[in-house]
Amino acid sequence: MILLNSMKTLLRYFLINLTSLYFATRIIPGLTYTRGIKTLFIGALAFMLINFILVPLLKILFLPLNLLTLGLFAWLINVLALYVLTSLVSDFVLLPFHFSGAHFLGVYLPAMELSTFWVAVVASFVIGIITQFLQWLVH
Repeated sequence: MILLNSMKTLLRYFLINLTSLYFATRIIPGLTYTRGIKTLFIGALAFMLINFILVPLLKILFLPLNLLTLGLFAWLINVLALYVLTSLVSDFVLLPFHFSGAHFLGVYLPAMELSTFWVAVVASFVIGIITQFLQWLVH
């Protein structure tokens, strides 16, 4: 029974990571993958393992810095996790791109060139929002 529950939990997190990565690659042109659905599945599995193993260790390691910045450093830990994903799964790539600007609900975002670092920041933010929404939906 315990094994079945843990397998369900792992499958749930895998599907959440799969969905988050899929939609993030559709929303952000600077986060791409090649070789089709197989790469997406491998990336979701790797990202799930990174989030289970590496991210908690980094959060413990950088706890003083995270407390000092009132939790903002946790966002950079997620950016590091995305960089690790692109390092482990070579078919996932972060590319710089030109953001043409946007206007939404009275908020204007100007056009700008996004470097690889800023693509990783935006992508980790989008992945985080999608993941949190899906986890909220499931629970």
